[in-house]
Amino acid sequence: MRAEHPVDVGGEMNAVAEEIRRQCPRGGRCVFVSGNFNVVHPGHLRLLNFAADCGDFLVVGVHEDGSELALLPEQLRLEAVRSISLVNYAFILRVPPEEFIRLLKPPIVVKGKEHETRHNAELAAVESYGGKLLFSSGDVRFSSLDLLQRELQETTFSTITKPTDFPARHGFTVRDLIGIVQRFTRLRVVVVGDLIVDEYISCDPLGMSREDPTLVVTPIKRDQFVGGAAVVAAHARGLGAEVSYFCVVGDDAAAGFAGKMLDGYKVTHTFLVDESRPTTLKQRYRAGGQTLLRVNHLRQHDISKPLADALYSQVASALDGANLLVFSDFNYGCLPQVLVDALGIVCKQRGITMVADSQASSQIGDVSRFRGMRLLTPTEHEARLAMRDYTSGLVVLAESLRQRAEADQLIVTLGTEGLLIHAPNHAGRGFLTDQLPALNAVPKDVAGAGDSLLACTALALAADATIWEGAYLGSVAAACQVSRVGNIPLSAKEVITELLI
Repeated sequence: MRAEHPVDVGGEMNAVAEEIRRQCPRGGRCVFVSGNFNVVHPGHLRLLNFAADCGDFLVVGVHEDGSELALLPEQLRLEAVRSISLVNYAFILRVPPEEFIRLLKPPIVVKGKEHETRHNAELAAVESYGGKLLFSSGDVRFSSLDLLQRELQETTFSTITKPTDFPARHGFTVRDLIGIVQRFTRLRVVVVGDLIVDEYISCDPLGMSREDPTLVVTPIKRDQFVGGAAVVAAHARGLGAEVSYFCVVGDDAAAGFAGKMLDGYKVTHTFLVDESRPTTLKQRYRAGGQTLLRVNHLRQHDISKPLADALYSQVASALDGANLLVFSDFNYGCLPQVLVDALGIVCKQRGITMVADSQASSQIGDVSRFRGMRLLTPTEHEARLAMRDYTSGLVVLAESLRQRAEADQLIVTLGTEGLLIHAPNHAGRGFLTDQLPALNAVPKDVAGAGDSLLACTALALAADATIWEGAYLGSVAAACQVSRVGNIPLSAKEVITELLI
């Protein structure tokens, strides 16, 4: 029995069909599934995963109250279905499924495998316009898809521990740090450097190949994020600053994706197109919470002089009224030396704080080429590579690099061992070196740690924090970032929440 309605059900269902057509991507295939969904269980998830793989826009009709075997209130059941990340559109189905199918005319309708040998009223409706009725229970390995989604999005604060001795040594409190974060909204920041699109392909391992000793996997989900200097800009914006970002991209879909993401993050961005290169795309194939393989699509040659001149003109103009310039270099050619030097002169003339990070790939990269920075944040490998010094202790190495680069202070990141801060002594005589341990002992994905550390520490320095306060805030930001998978920009709320725990 279905519920009786005092309203115009036909009009309501017509409106729903029109809204689905409006939301479905142009040229995309709509897939329709219906059911009671009393309690969403793995079987439902497998069915919906199969249905989502069959098209581009998944629509779910939840049977109304009064339908056979509908045990829970319809709104509770609808809310449960809407919480499933695979579902693009869900609604209360006020008419029999076959009537709505004739109205919507979806190219594909999916039902559970148990219905395959039974009479299906939907079949005649689907065949009337040339659609397809498919049956499947899906595959059990896909039942953890929403767990993968939570791994990508949720920050696990419980794995983060904060030392209390470091703040005591350097004379600041948690209240001081919260005040610094709140000042980020006053800052105008310019970020320049290589844009990267990071793609995470979540896979299910099938086993070893019979032909050769190769691990065989099947992709089950793809997620893309902006990375490189773009995510540094996005972190800075999420933490509260007004941000302008400049880079060089290819004329391709990856650049279009990055532009849309930065629009969503409210980062003002300028892309200069270089037809001699693609937008850098880095793919990570993951299974069981581990990265199995990385594939990079990129070019590493310097941009041309006309492009460098155009980039200089755009960035120099944006520096009017700015508080901070961040160089985020991945050595893919976006920041030739002549451009770095020219922008350095502009910042010194205008009193703008400069910070830089230069990530070295194998034996390529020299962070010391960024001269006159208030802060450099190399890894130990990058510092040793710049100095060609593989034997000195860390303090000697840090001071040698600081002198060569004419930097005010350094943070040398040490991976699982945390970071080393090398900066002027409080008393103004000589230099002091101190270490912060890694604050998250159970990271999910360390790829974004350096970007979040750079963004948060740089903002803190521009907001008149000491290097010790900035390093602590940067470490908290990095700990939050590595507690999830993928380069999702941090927010000031996340950092403050972690500080208060």
